[in-house]
Amino acid sequence: MECEGIALATGQKHPSIAFVEECDKRNNVVEMQIPVPYGTIAGKWYGPSDIRPILCLHGWLDNCGSFDRLIPLLPTDRSYLAIDLPGHGRTTRIPAGTTYSMIDYMTLVMYILRYYKWNKISLLAHSMAANVAFVFTALFPQSVDLLICLDELDPLSYGTDRVTAIVSISIDKIVDVHLRGNGKADGAEPPSYDYEEMIEKQYHATSGSITREISPHILQRMIAPSTRHEGKYFFNGDSRIRYLTIPGWSNAIYLGLAERINVPFLAIKATESPYRKSKERFDEMVALQRKVNPKFEVAYVAGNHHAHLTQPELVEPIICDFLKQHNINPERSIACKL
Repeated sequence: MECEGIALATGQKHPSIAFVEECDKRNNVVEMQIPVPYGTIAGKWYGPSDIRPILCLHGWLDNCGSFDRLIPLLPTDRSYLAIDLPGHGRTTRIPAGTTYSMIDYMTLVMYILRYYKWNKISLLAHSMAANVAFVFTALFPQSVDLLICLDELDPLSYGTDRVTAIVSISIDKIVDVHLRGNGKADGAEPPSYDYEEMIEKQYHATSGSITREISPHILQRMIAPSTRHEGKYFFNGDSRIRYLTIPGWSNAIYLGLAERINVPFLAIKATESPYRKSKERFDEMVALQRKVNPKFEVAYVAGNHHAHLTQPELVEPIICDFLKQHNINPERSIACKL
């Protein structure tokens, strides 16, 4: 893990928890709380408070800790705001009886833009959030000045048989969760584990994409100390997020949306990460972007799905070169509200 040489005074905290806290302190991270109608969006601000940041969006079942090791390597004359998307990290859960949707995440991006009164928004997004950023940019190209997608482009497309299977199962599961009180009957605490067990569970849940060594950066905002078993922790996520609703539009729709993207656009694909659709489908989208958008670039890195977290030194120079090439000067604003 980075931040070598940090001396820890852990007290009762697990050393890995204290380590991540010290990394944030060294990187001058400011914890954010952005008000929304149902609570707050939690996040981490890096860099000057008076410069519009690049909004960093994490993948499904991750949190803003996904960017802990990448952002400190990026240009220091820019600011970065990494948020916990609803259903993840320390962001307020959506109200009982409701469900999570990728469309709602697109709505959140627009909400943040308007909340801060920015003229434009810059987006750096990984995996599922790259799908969100891709579609948002296509819907609102006039509101986006820069797009960086990590290991994903457009969302999945489903045929009729697949739609009926996925949606029907998701509806059943969501209702089960609601009837259980979101999995916590009578306020019961979820199962708790030693910290090292949490690392193992995270490692296997991602098929090793998040290594054991790097796992604390994600666990930091994903777990809570048990009130019943000293020295143990439980996963505090919202189980409804496992049944996230995606648009599932046809490939033709996504190809049409792609033709609307005309901003500087960088796609980074990890070569050891599988293609969620197919390599042919990814290549088709890349070819279309090259045709319609002269500001589009694609780069490949020899890493896995979480390369930006586990091997940020592979991703950092590509992003830095892209930002330097497209020297967009973000507006200065006192509306950053740190």
